[in-house]
Amino acid sequence: MQATSDLPGEALRLAEEFPPVSTEAWEAVIKADLAGADYDKKLVWNTEEGIAVRPYYRADDVQPRPALLIGAAKPDVLIDAARFAENGGTTVQELGYGIGEGLRKRASGVGSIGFVLSVGSNFFFEIAKLRAARILWAEATGEPVWIEARTSLSNKSIYAPYTNLLRTTTEAMSARIGGADALQVVAFGFTERLARNVDRIIAEEAHLNDTLDPAAGAYYVEVLTDSIAAEARKLFDATPESIDQAIAASRVAKEKAIASRRKVMVGVNNYPDIGETLVGDEYPVPSDVWRAAAVFEQIRLRSDRHAAKTGKRPTVLLLQRGDLKMRQARAQFIQNFFGCGGFAIVEADHLEGSPDLIVLCSSDPEYPALAQEICPQAKQPVVVAGNPKDQMDVLNAAGVAGYVHVLSNAVETLKYWQDKLNIGVEV
Repeated sequence: MQATSDLPGEALRLAEEFPPVSTEAWEAVIKADLAGADYDKKLVWNTEEGIAVRPYYRADDVQPRPALLIGAAKPDVLIDAARFAENGGTTVQELGYGIGEGLRKRASGVGSIGFVLSVGSNFFFEIAKLRAARILWAEATGEPVWIEARTSLSNKSIYAPYTNLLRTTTEAMSARIGGADALQVVAFGFTERLARNVDRIIAEEAHLNDTLDPAAGAYYVEVLTDSIAAEARKLFDATPESIDQAIAASRVAKEKAIASRRKVMVGVNNYPDIGETLVGDEYPVPSDVWRAAAVFEQIRLRSDRHAAKTGKRPTVLLLQRGDLKMRQARAQFIQNFFGCGGFAIVEADHLEGSPDLIVLCSSDPEYPALAQEICPQAKQPVVVAGNPKDQMDVLNAAGVAGYVHVLSNAVETLKYWQDKLNIGVEV
């Protein structure tokens, strides 16, 4: 075995084999790989907070600043900034409005101030948000600040409890890596015991509590911290009226992203557990929190209650023919899509059974012949998976009743077919 004292030299020789690469060289390789594609559209992520996230960061991107002030005592007053996030606000809004409120309270002489911040599932953003809170408070007061983190409720669902647990675990990790002074792990769909154990495992097995600022020096996190702080500063002086309007606008944007499935919530608007059902009338949901999953839950509960009342779950037949790759891809898409609405899924290459809806899964060129064969025989509405614009006149003439594709608004489409098929009653 090599002696420990030899390792630094070995590390030095290893580093010499990988000479520094300039940013210009990195960019040249990236542009060559893009082969003319738009750099910003392909590689730059524009977030709901208005922050442009680049594909990589280097040491030169990190601006020098003092180390974070850590070690505040438990405060006299806690500002509930989490309420902004839990009602649909962005990371920047939660921080900007919360810190602004804290500064006004401090000026009124109420005593020492701390903050309750919600921690959602955007892993690195939540780490950066907690660090940015320390920067902003220190800039304004010259003091460290107490931060109590609370795992989010706005991204949890009454369905998929184990997915809730996974989300909560990553949120708790963000809180500890971000340097929270206290952490409340909120149970939603799983036991309080599991919630308590999440933080115990993070502390006693992952040892994330052992370092004061474990994310310090990570180029991406450092840049993100400064970016969030810069945007939040602009919101300190917002009026209550402007805050309400901005939160409402953010909430609407999030609802649209969820409904169109541009923003994926596993188990809610994509990748559902089709076998999971809920048929009761009471669910432990908070009344003062906006939850992104609620609209899908109402759709799915409608199907569940219909099944409980009639003994038959609303069923979609995926009729697959033709091009193997296209029919399988479209069948998988439709299974996810209607599964999120609580529909049972049956797959076949011919008409069978008594489904409530038939969805043709094939390639665009093959759809006209398939529709002309199936529509006259079908007693149920026939829908096409995809958006075959060049064939729509022929398909409509054959009797196709609709189209479901990646641009479909899932909430509107699922509600439409529940109404059309008389699936249960509106809940």
